[in-house]
Amino acid sequence: MPAQRDPSKPFSRAHRGQGRAAALVLLPAGGCTDPVPDLPPGRDWSDAEHARWDELWESPQATQWDDSARGTVAVLVIYESAILRGQASAWMAQEARHAGEALGLTPRAMAALGWRIVDDAQGDR
Repeated sequence: MPAQRDPSKPFSRAHRGQGRAAALVLLPAGGCTDPVPDLPPGRDWSDAEHARWDELWESPQATQWDDSARGTVAVLVIYESAILRGQASAWMAQEARHAGEALGLTPRAMAALGWRIVDDAQGDR
């Protein structure tokens, strides 16, 4: 059996990668100012779904999305709507969680992506 690694030693594998500065992406607290894309065709969208669509595309995280995120945002809106109506299955709730993480909408996902929301004054530093 190999010897256990001692994380208190400076050259331990436990510290590998920590010396490299990860690129931190600062997201504007004011959100994304790009035009909100149209909702995908193919279904009737409720007023609440329209509002959620706009809210997501105006979020700070949306500054990092391109048009390829439209499908993920659309399914997230659909799943969230079903969850809030009490009509979602467990797999829909799980898929909503995955979509939210893929879009960087949770604190855990933001940390993994190296994103931080900052006030405009902080972003200039």
